[in-house]
Amino acid sequence: MAVLVLLCIFLGNAPAFGDVKVSIADGFDFPVGKPDAAGYYKARGLRLRSPTHFGEDWNGRGGGNTDLRDPIYSCANGVVTFAHNVRQGWGNVVLIRHAYRDPSDGKVKYVDSLYGHLDAIHVKVGQKVKRGDQIGTMGTNFGMYPCHLHFEIRYNLSTGMQRNSVPSDYANWADPTQFINKFRRLSREWRSVSVPTGTYKEYQGFKGL
Repeated sequence: MAVLVLLCIFLGNAPAFGDVKVSIADGFDFPVGKPDAAGYYKARGLRLRSPTHFGEDWNGRGGGNTDLRDPIYSCANGVVTFAHNVRQGWGNVVLIRHAYRDPSDGKVKYVDSLYGHLDAIHVKVGQKVKRGDQIGTMGTNFGMYPCHLHFEIRYNLSTGMQRNSVPSDYANWADPTQFINKFRRLSREWRSVSVPTGTYKEYQGFKGL
């Protein structure tokens, strides 16, 4: 039973593979100041113990809201699985699903990246993106927060907008900076792979891919 539970976690609760194909990631970059986060700093990092913070907050070095409407980029090749203004504490949110080949074992694996509190969304659900494509602009969640990007990378593909539905551990959540640095440059592959779809629960009336 324990083995089955762990398998479901690593596979994103056994998602079904749809007919959506994406280019395998040839590397991961930072979502601001591409490719190396030039002009930005990590104001807050991942924290999986209470009080939890499931990702990183990125701010411009100019301070205040000087980074308002700065471009936000996809960290890698992938497909947009969620792109909606869900209001509440999130505002405009984009989720992108990525496929990458892990050099340590040669297997194709999958992660989701999340970009929160955007001022504007420039992509739509189902749109395929490349590493470095602009997907939106940095925002304040309509004045709720000082301007910043909330950025997450998830191993569990079922999480979507239901963060409390999965355990707060490293089986489900990646440290974004560590993950990007580990997979900064990957071998380019001239083929596409199918990615799991239909893994998110509906959230506030909004559906994902």
